[in-house]
Amino acid sequence: MRKLVLAAATLAALSATPALAQSDPDKSFDGPRAGVILGYDRVQPGQVPNSSIDDSNSASGLTYGGDVGYDHQTNSGWVFGVEGEVTGSTAKVTNNPSAAGALGYGRVKAGRDLYAGARIGYAVTPHTLIYGKGGYTHQRLDLVASDGTTETGQHFNLDGWRAGVGLEQSLGGKAYAKVEYRYSNYGKARLEYPSGGNTDNFSVDTDRHQLVAGVGVRF
Repeated sequence: MRKLVLAAATLAALSATPALAQSDPDKSFDGPRAGVILGYDRVQPGQVPNSSIDDSNSASGLTYGGDVGYDHQTNSGWVFGVEGEVTGSTAKVTNNPSAAGALGYGRVKAGRDLYAGARIGYAVTPHTLIYGKGGYTHQRLDLVASDGTTETGQHFNLDGWRAGVGLEQSLGGKAYAKVEYRYSNYGKARLEYPSGGNTDNFSVDTDRHQLVAGVGVRF
């Protein structure tokens, strides 16, 4: 009788093991990742009081670059992560360099952008993640300006914040694809001189809108 009971208990335990394994969530959004991004980029002056510059004066183009990050997915489907980006842009304004109408800086081309931030999301299916993100962004604007006699090339470094929303889709294995909308606002800037010197920070109001797509892999 004892052997019969032991055999029955063993069979029950073996039968339960696959069910327990199947109850573990498929953590498609867990671990380190790296990818590339490409998309639409628009830089424009913000709407500030007593300004003669409106948001029709903008620079549009393509943003491109790469990102890295690390995500932790909980058993309940929430995803918490940190990430960083390095991107460039083709966005530029080719107005007369002696006129400050476009962006308020003269003739401008968007340079490199550095971003560091965090994101939080929820896996609405085992392979589909929706998320929000936010963090710090440091943007360079390459400038050609003129005093009416001499043209000079310099650049501005702008400090600001970024917020965005996105959707990420696991493609099977370790690959993924994503789409994002991001808004950035830069409130501080400093002018960098060719000699290496720079001005103190001063207040600006510059907006940035981006719609990007990306692909990557997890490790």
